[in-house]
Amino acid sequence: MEMIFVAGIGIAVLIEFLLLSKKNKSAADQILTVWMFLILLHLFTFFLYFTEKVVDFPFMLGIEQPLPLFHGVFLYFYVSVLTNQLPENRKLMVLHFLPIVLTYAYLASFILLPVDQKIQIYRNHGAGYEWFVMVKGPAMSAYGLFYVIWSALLLRNHEVNIRDQFSDLAKVDLHWLRILTYGLGVIWLLVVFFKNDLLTFTGVVVFVFLIGFFGIRQGEIFTHGPLLPENPEEKKKYPKSGLTEDASTKLHQALIQLMSASGLYKNAELSIDDLAAKLGVHPNYLSQVINQRENKNFYDFVNTYRVAEFKRLISMPRNQHLTLLSVAFDCGFNSKSSFNRYFKKATGQTPSEYFTSLTKDQSASSL
Repeated sequence: MEMIFVAGIGIAVLIEFLLLSKKNKSAADQILTVWMFLILLHLFTFFLYFTEKVVDFPFMLGIEQPLPLFHGVFLYFYVSVLTNQLPENRKLMVLHFLPIVLTYAYLASFILLPVDQKIQIYRNHGAGYEWFVMVKGPAMSAYGLFYVIWSALLLRNHEVNIRDQFSDLAKVDLHWLRILTYGLGVIWLLVVFFKNDLLTFTGVVVFVFLIGFFGIRQGEIFTHGPLLPENPEEKKKYPKSGLTEDASTKLHQALIQLMSASGLYKNAELSIDDLAAKLGVHPNYLSQVINQRENKNFYDFVNTYRVAEFKRLISMPRNQHLTLLSVAFDCGFNSKSSFNRYFKKATGQTPSEYFTSLTKDQSASSL
């Protein structure tokens, strides 16, 4: 068990060092750096309690108790910054620390006790603070789970948002963070229902390694908030839109003409900002037209063109010696997984199944 503790602390130290050494840190990197330090401090105190060496560091007694409350808050901060969903009044974000401040205020009478008295209370299993000991686990877990749910909702909003702004999601979908958010929720549930230190700490070590590994590699995501109203009725009616019906029709015609003539969809990193700039309109208006006229988000709209172009190219005998993936890349797809996934969604067949049926049809027609 001690080896797992040592490994976890070692991983956290390494990740913290890498984060501190990273140049041109984004706001998300800075939040992750502070969070990783708090995780490291929490892991260290966990180790001291487990090995009963905390009496050698009596100044830590009491100070470490509210540390679990930080993790939910920093998960929310990290997700908010990474997905550009910070509240308009950012000064109010300090209120997220209020439960932590109140917990420290409650424990101040213990923290300020002489060392020998603190050790005595610790050895008597929190005598005099039985109420706190009883409610601490469930209350902190509920607090953590609240932020896990909130962060998961932000990530779901982000998923909708990026599909209205990007034609390739590989660098912006934050699938890894969604999984880790659910993973943190599982850890909180383990704390409440299983109370198994080995199982909980192993989960924490895995979480620390993965969020450090992916967090260091994650670049900034430049989005500008939801382009479309979230209410379905508003999506249909756009009551506040300044785009007239006539202007919408003309913009749609210009869009179709541009997409057909220019082959812009072959740019793997095409965004709605790029396309709006070509058309000389605001991205909000373009998103509205795509949503209303095509009944698609931007991601589906562009990839529909890519699939059509792939089918056109692969049907030509001169291209049938090429690999399916190389043709897909020529059409604007950026990875094998995204190509296979979207092609299957659009056609109901995998690319290889489609190609097999195509060659059979061509052979039959030549007889």
